[in-house]
Amino acid sequence: MNRITVYDRIEAAYGFSIVSPLYHLILARRNIRFTVDKVPYSLDGPGCIFLSPYQQFLTLNISDISVLGFHGDFYCIEYHKKEVACNGILFNNIYMPPYIVLDLPQYQEIDTIFQKINVLQNRFESYEEALIKAYLQVILALSSKEKQKAIHIETQDIISPYLNFREIIEEFYIQERTLGFYADYYGTSTQQLSKKIKALFGKPPSVLIRERLILEAKKLLHLTYKNINEVAYELGFEDEFYFSRYFKKEVGISPKKYRKDVGISIVAK
Repeated sequence: MNRITVYDRIEAAYGFSIVSPLYHLILARRNIRFTVDKVPYSLDGPGCIFLSPYQQFLTLNISDISVLGFHGDFYCIEYHKKEVACNGILFNNIYMPPYIVLDLPQYQEIDTIFQKINVLQNRFESYEEALIKAYLQVILALSSKEKQKAIHIETQDIISPYLNFREIIEEFYIQERTLGFYADYYGTSTQQLSKKIKALFGKPPSVLIRERLILEAKKLLHLTYKNINEVAYELGFEDEFYFSRYFKKEVGISPKKYRKDVGISIVAK
């Protein structure tokens, strides 16, 4: 498995998809319509899309994109969180769209770094590996800064009694997975809750609850040495087999294969 790969200037006029154990950055020069884990998104103008391992990406009728993929063993975003602050911002952020919008100079800056990495990846001598990591860190740091600015702009003027839904999920998602519980919490119907939450977060609450549970499962598989049974128990599943079926249905592979392909992070040690 390649630890880092750049595909430069992909012509994807008839569709392009990704499902892999790598983290991915997809740099688009023009408008792009796409789905991530079957949720539709629209990115207008230049921008960059961020995918975590085994997220399902699909786009149709798009050209002129560049793709950079890297394995967590090559560059651990959790280990470098102080430098790039991208975990939970660019990657593994279920509450915000998985992309940033770029102006033309920002696009050109990141595109230039993509091209430099593309040249270096073919030789990959020891000093070049360090240089590639430095380039990647620059991209992630710049992108994280832009994402945090966008989050501030998008949320500063929002007034809604449902704005704290993220905090409610964080508190209850393990023990409470039914939509009825969250509707009762707000004193409303499930239909009304779904309408309001989708307007705020771009996804129905049932999807957010499910994604949060899977995100925690991935985190425990990647960042700890807990066995599958321990992970299942911690997430409130009756047994390892039920958890494995649930995980495979949502992710497309078993927890065991996910851990094998993505690996256990250096921070778990």
